[in-house]
Amino acid sequence: MAKFLVIGEVKDGAFRNVSFEAVGAAKMIDESAETVGVVLGSGVTDAADTFYQYGVDRVLTVDDEKLENYTPEGWTQALLTVIEQENPDGIVMGHTSIGRDITPKLASRLGSGLVSDVVAIEGGATFIRPIYSGKAFEKVEIEDGLTFVTIRPNNIPAPEQDSSLNGSAEAVQAEIKDLDTVIKEVVKNTTSGVDLSEASVIVAGGRGMKNEENFKILDELAEVLNGAVGASRGACDAEYCDYALQIGQTGKVVTPDLYIAVGLSGAIQHVAGMSNSKIIVAINKDPEADIFSIADYGIVGDLFDIVPKLTEEFKKAVVSG
Repeated sequence: MAKFLVIGEVKDGAFRNVSFEAVGAAKMIDESAETVGVVLGSGVTDAADTFYQYGVDRVLTVDDEKLENYTPEGWTQALLTVIEQENPDGIVMGHTSIGRDITPKLASRLGSGLVSDVVAIEGGATFIRPIYSGKAFEKVEIEDGLTFVTIRPNNIPAPEQDSSLNGSAEAVQAEIKDLDTVIKEVVKNTTSGVDLSEASVIVAGGRGMKNEENFKILDELAEVLNGAVGASRGACDAEYCDYALQIGQTGKVVTPDLYIAVGLSGAIQHVAGMSNSKIIVAINKDPEADIFSIADYGIVGDLFDIVPKLTEEFKKAVVSG
């Protein structure tokens, strides 16, 4: 029987959703394979048990205070220990900031290939991923060797959670040698409790927001929709918001169910980071703005009049619904 390791990510004591989507991806590759969840960190054992509710067969933890904060050398040492112990046929994890950083290092150490940023899986071993900043897609087939992939959040469905499934995580003893990297402080720059890369709804602002104060109307709309606020590089460069919110070719790549672009011109660098959103709504006073060419719905008008009205209407819908 084949075996797949699914590397989960725990943030603030809870799994990131993409960890469960990675379980779904592993089962799409080989439904009959044994699926083993792997969780690294400090004090993660209790959270790790949740992995069972998404259909994994076993859960392994490497619980060490040296793994409290992510460092590439710490995770590499821990994961190589798990991989050597389990000898898997495949490894799957999210294409997150950690996934993008650690997987090339692991693939190099293992002498294997890596298919990154996968958005769909066909026939088990055929992976679809965007290229040329999302302008085209390529199909990659793995014919031999380790199946090593990262998946883009919000693209591959996670298995249905079944709270009746349970189990106890197995501890793996990994020797984490002294780390050259020391994390002294983690500064979180975000205006929302919803992770931007995993949000199902994103309200993004551009230079049309005019100033930092005006971004508050986007915060209000995002809060009503239980979404996250994003921004274009232009808005970040103008210091309307923090660069942690930047979406685009040099920022985060997102694929929410609903993307509301407010005061955004539709520059190609920004579009590269959000064009695969399922539904795009554009609000701009310029009817010739490029953003309308990719939008499913467009509203031409003053955003400072339209956005507050949308917020009020959504509030009514939430209350009545």
